[in-house]
Amino acid sequence: MASEGSKTTVIAALAGNGLIAVAKITVAIMTGSAAMLSEGYHSVADVGNQALLLWGIGRAKVAPTPAHPFGRGKEIYFWSFMVAVMLFVGGSVLAVRHGIDAIRNPHEITKPVMNFVVLGIAMVTEGTVFSIALRHFNKERGTRSAWRSVRVTKDTSTLVVLLEDSAAMIGLFLAFVGIGLTMWTGNAIWDGIASLAIGALLGAVAWLLAVETKALLIGEAASRSDRASMRLRILAVPQVESVGRLLTMHMGPDEILVNIDVDLVDGLMDDDVERAIDRVEAAIREVLPEANNIFVELESHRD
Repeated sequence: MASEGSKTTVIAALAGNGLIAVAKITVAIMTGSAAMLSEGYHSVADVGNQALLLWGIGRAKVAPTPAHPFGRGKEIYFWSFMVAVMLFVGGSVLAVRHGIDAIRNPHEITKPVMNFVVLGIAMVTEGTVFSIALRHFNKERGTRSAWRSVRVTKDTSTLVVLLEDSAAMIGLFLAFVGIGLTMWTGNAIWDGIASLAIGALLGAVAWLLAVETKALLIGEAASRSDRASMRLRILAVPQVESVGRLLTMHMGPDEILVNIDVDLVDGLMDDDVERAIDRVEAAIREVLPEANNIFVELESHRD
């Protein structure tokens, strides 16, 4: 299930984006800025996204049942995927459409100072939320590069907030530039171009989120290094002669299923076999503390 740090990150993002969305849309209506309205769409989409993530985090904590014996940990992946869909439809498509309309029918932006004030406040708020998400992300990634961590992380709730807030910071900059160029040149087409750029940015983020969450949703194994370490630890158990098939799958950010075939040395009695299985499971958990469902299949020849 998602960690408490992930939940705190999502709640902070939800609160921040809720306030920003109201301010952006209000100012966009008052000033007529296409870029600001696109940013408003972006923030509204983000609010919906964080609400979906909180729901997914809650559902992922539901205890196993006969109908769902491995629990509902994967719900966080499903709702993260829905976030990607919502970000594309609710943010990218609307921003692109509004940008095209603004380019075809440019109109003057009134009260530009209000736009800049709201953009400045939004940058501070988004920057605060982004720093919270980045701090949690850096804590989990350790010494891995940021891009590598994005590709291998199993905590999609933190990943969603991090990518959304990264896009938000860039989107605010694009809106600032678009409105600024419009005021400087007197040509409102720059406002529409900024809206198009924001839409393209949101589309790219939505695509990346969809790719990453899809892999986890359909079933993704533990990392290659973890699987190799598991084999070495299990082979170090005295009663183990060889390790056969090793299957792993993430059932949630902190839940891994492990199914392994183990060949034990000949001549073991029943008590020895039981102790060997216990040691194999302990070896697996040394490498993967998240392995909460372990199935060991024996291939021994005993007297």
